[in-house]
Amino acid sequence: MPENHEDWGFSTRALHVGQGPDPETGAVVQPIHMATTYAQQGVGRHKGFEYSRTGNPTRNALEECLAALEGAKHCLAFASGLGAETTLMLLLNPGDHVVYMEDVYGGTFRLFDKVLKRFGMEFSAIDASDLDVVERSMTSRTRMLWLESPTNPLLRVVDIDAVSEIAHSHGAMVCVDNTFATPYLQQPLHLGADVVVHSATKYIGGHSDVVGGAVMTNRDDLEKQLRFHQNAVGAVPSPFDCWLLLRGVKTLALRVERQSENAMAIANSLARHSAVKRVYYPGFETNAQRAVAAKQMRMFGGMVSFEVADEATALRTLERLKIFALAESLGAVESLAEHPARMTHASIPAAERARAGVGDGLIRLSVGVEDVGDLIADLERALS
Repeated sequence: MPENHEDWGFSTRALHVGQGPDPETGAVVQPIHMATTYAQQGVGRHKGFEYSRTGNPTRNALEECLAALEGAKHCLAFASGLGAETTLMLLLNPGDHVVYMEDVYGGTFRLFDKVLKRFGMEFSAIDASDLDVVERSMTSRTRMLWLESPTNPLLRVVDIDAVSEIAHSHGAMVCVDNTFATPYLQQPLHLGADVVVHSATKYIGGHSDVVGGAVMTNRDDLEKQLRFHQNAVGAVPSPFDCWLLLRGVKTLALRVERQSENAMAIANSLARHSAVKRVYYPGFETNAQRAVAAKQMRMFGGMVSFEVADEATALRTLERLKIFALAESLGAVESLAEHPARMTHASIPAAERARAGVGDGLIRLSVGVEDVGDLIADLERALS
């Protein structure tokens, strides 16, 4: 890695940190190292690699690049976002208490509620955008505060700096799922967080063709534990998946800028539509959390959620869409629409969804890079 890469702009780092030209061939694209094992010069003497679950040159290149983009000292890549989350949660012990933002991704809730509770961990869901609530939620056993900002699917914004201060005063680490914001729009480690996690499947990959995850931190103690767990548990990505993520990240800034611009235009259009009850987007001037979002984020992101009258109206709207594909996932170049209550957040009990504000009339949009006029027209037709 060049010594001065910290001075480079985001897109320069995305293109060059951890990547070619290959010293052997001059290839400008990072090679895919498919080897599972590596010949050693003698027992205990090797060139940095022994077995590809433990380390792989292509994965190393991805980890180096993503760390530079997130402003982190360390990055660990995983086979999926949930693989990253599960490995991260292995830092905790039975009896430890985790406080998390109530409208988290449904898969995160399922991991906490259906899997980790069985091993003696305790979890409390709160609205972490309210600092008084955060303070009251802390106990002597609280070891982690888990945040999304913006959240999935209501796009609430959390003051990461202020919340981190509260958590740290109680001896708890702060983990931020930065998937929605991406490293281009927001860097939580610079705002006081201890750990950042990504579903790299989404914006980092950006093309709906690879599943991956990542964990970043500046703390050497956490990196040491996580590196051990990464190898011991084995939820690592294949070399080809790492190569696809490296390819995707090269255009991350370009894609996210276009997606954010499109999302703002769509949010404003939806706000004027008579069939729309409410629009959730952090960039609205009337949004109470806009000032915090503007302080933390470069732009307001490519995700928009909105409410219609009821579930029947939501399902009918989704069926009428032509350009927006009815699909789970998000962050790719094509626009997607989904029904959180029936799809991404179906694992959350109805009462919990209702308490968090995830209603049956809610539709979540992942805005792509298409011509925004076509996207707006598609939504207007579907809502008519």
